[in-house]
Amino acid sequence: MSDIVELERRLTAAMDRIARGVDGIGGAGTADADELAALKQALEDERLVTAQLEERVRTLHAREEEATAALQAELDSARNAMQRLDSELQRLRKANEQLRDSVAQLSEANAAGVAEPHLINKAMLAELEVLRAARAADVAEADAIMATIAPLLSEEEGEDA
Repeated sequence: MSDIVELERRLTAAMDRIARGVDGIGGAGTADADELAALKQALEDERLVTAQLEERVRTLHAREEEATAALQAELDSARNAMQRLDSELQRLRKANEQLRDSVAQLSEANAAGVAEPHLINKAMLAELEVLRAARAADVAEADAIMATIAPLLSEEEGEDA
């Protein structure tokens, strides 16, 4: 940014010199051709520098926008992974609660001396659901970790290249 300010200062100074030169031409009736040529060259040089700096600024803005978009995509990916993980953890908690209820009913039936096959089946189904939910939660957790690590790994690969 300081380059642009410096450029503006130099451009203003060159324009002032040209204006004084033009005033001198009008006032004196004749102009120093060498000074006029030097001023025109200085103006042209400043215009070239201005164009180069403007191009650099455009390039920097484009890079910034690309980086922002990439970071937003990474953030969205991490959020989605965390939402999936939360969903799977809720499922696991619910399945654990069902398993506890089934085990409690089975214990009560066993204490009463009544062996009820449907309670055993219900407990086994609840246990299977807990195992499935635990596996899904583990997968979701691994996905969340990978979503967090993947950008770091790609950055490190870029630095190594």
